[in-house]
Amino acid sequence: MIEILVVEDEFVIAQDLKMTLERFGFKVCSVVSSGEDAVIKANELNPDLILMDIMLEGDMDGIEAAEMIHQNRDVPIIYLTAYADTSTLIRAKASKPEAYLLKPWDERELQSTIKMAMI
Repeated sequence: MIEILVVEDEFVIAQDLKMTLERFGFKVCSVVSSGEDAVIKANELNPDLILMDIMLEGDMDGIEAAEMIHQNRDVPIIYLTAYADTSTLIRAKASKPEAYLLKPWDERELQSTIKMAMI
């Protein structure tokens, strides 16, 4: 079973995402709301995949968290964010994500993107 770490600072969105992922048959190993917690949980839990928002609680955004995680772990990261401005896209691309999905997400697109990232 694929274990996913969800990094999302909006509680309602995080819970909806968790329920959606579980309905797809994935296991959500943890839900965190800050970049700092994402780095800690990624190292503790060693998830198979991380769904990462970009704007998060705390001093570290999702892109910075992804870069720190990639220093210690080879784990696919999919950005799931509302931000699509050019500067954010350039920063995100440099962190080598598996994919970049915009909110609100389409369930079939989310599921297929996760499956493709796990190949």
